[in-house]
Amino acid sequence: MNILIAGAGKVGMALTDELSSEGHDITLVDKNSKVLEDALGKYDVITLEGNSASRTVLEEAGIRGMDLFIAATNADEVNLLSCITAHALNPDIHAIARIRDPEYVEQAYEMQNIFSLSLVINPEKQAAQEIARLLKYPGFLKRETFAKARVEIVELKVRPNSRMINVPLTKLSSIVGTQVLICAAVRENQTIMPDGNFVIKEGDRLFVTGEPKALHEMLTRIGVINMPVSNALITGGGRISFYLAEELDKSGIHATILDNDEEKCIELCKKLPNATVIMGDASSHSVLEREDVGQYNAVVSMTGLDELNIVTSMYAHLYHVPQIVTKLGRGESSELLDSLPIGSIVCPKELCTMHIVRYVRAMQAKKGAALTVHRIADNHAEAIEFEVDSDTRHIGEAFKDIHFKKNLLIVSVGRGAKTQIPNGNSSFHQGDTVVVIATNNTVILQLNDIFED
Repeated sequence: MNILIAGAGKVGMALTDELSSEGHDITLVDKNSKVLEDALGKYDVITLEGNSASRTVLEEAGIRGMDLFIAATNADEVNLLSCITAHALNPDIHAIARIRDPEYVEQAYEMQNIFSLSLVINPEKQAAQEIARLLKYPGFLKRETFAKARVEIVELKVRPNSRMINVPLTKLSSIVGTQVLICAAVRENQTIMPDGNFVIKEGDRLFVTGEPKALHEMLTRIGVINMPVSNALITGGGRISFYLAEELDKSGIHATILDNDEEKCIELCKKLPNATVIMGDASSHSVLEREDVGQYNAVVSMTGLDELNIVTSMYAHLYHVPQIVTKLGRGESSELLDSLPIGSIVCPKELCTMHIVRYVRAMQAKKGAALTVHRIADNHAEAIEFEVDSDTRHIGEAFKDIHFKKNLLIVSVGRGAKTQIPNGNSSFHQGDTVVVIATNNTVILQLNDIFED
């Protein structure tokens, strides 16, 4: 597809990286010539310096021949005007706008047709919802939901003295006492698609799929205490903190926000009557000691500095806070980060990027397209959900008789209200939902792409 991206910031560059790797023709527009030069050096794209809200710039960028326009500049007003202008020049174009300001978000959703928007993206709200879900159902580093919340893929780190250490997957059921499947593992920064002979080691990050009830039962059996969160300390008073405090209030979790900006604190007090807002510097250990970090069930580090967030989370770990979440703006994974006790990592840029990528894939092939796509294992694999339709091949055939592509694994098949972890005798039926894990070098756009023949 021909895609025009306005804005070469974190999200714009992440989208350029993702969509160009999938074979789309990308044109990138930005006012900053330096970032455009960087993009040209990394990707096979067309760049244009200018204001994406300008009709002249959009026409020069070839808007009339574009299939999709993504407005991801740092200004919400520019994004909205850009989408309106793009649609006026090309009525058939799909337009996506990143809207971040809480004052505009609700308006943008309600007036999507007026603003000519196919999709509204709010990275901060997405991140807040993801963090709220982690705090509401603690025990895992990450949780991804499929099949209308009947199936989850969760991330779990194997801690010292875990009952799973040195256990081969063939004997895992005797330890966890329920039906779950280890569908991927990260060991020493390497992603593994394990077979039955894989032996679990301390420090492994395991990606486990199963029904929510089974996954929680697994936590209990392996000795992970799953205490509900009743109060959370949030460091940083930005947009994500505002949205998160709103989300936590709905779940009956009390939020305390710590920020060193007096004006921001006053504004948060007005907007969040049920939250506690404290003016203080999250980088100061004396401030954290004064607020008695150890009394909280959860600490969420969300300042604008990744380094400060990491240090704050490590400090919370020192005081045995049971649930820790760290926001990282850059999102790059590394062996060093994996070794640090910073709990769950949430990256708004990645959440936003994958939401848009799912939309693009659905545009490519509406029939048979993925229902849900999540990146797992440090972005080295994807968990993709499909619905079996009339065009799906090998319906009714036993899996053991089907030739599937290498580097993929079918982890669940849902039929009606029931889901199962499949075996060689399982089969597809029209209307089933299927979750597939595939490594990055195996591109799966439609369900039929999983077959070798």
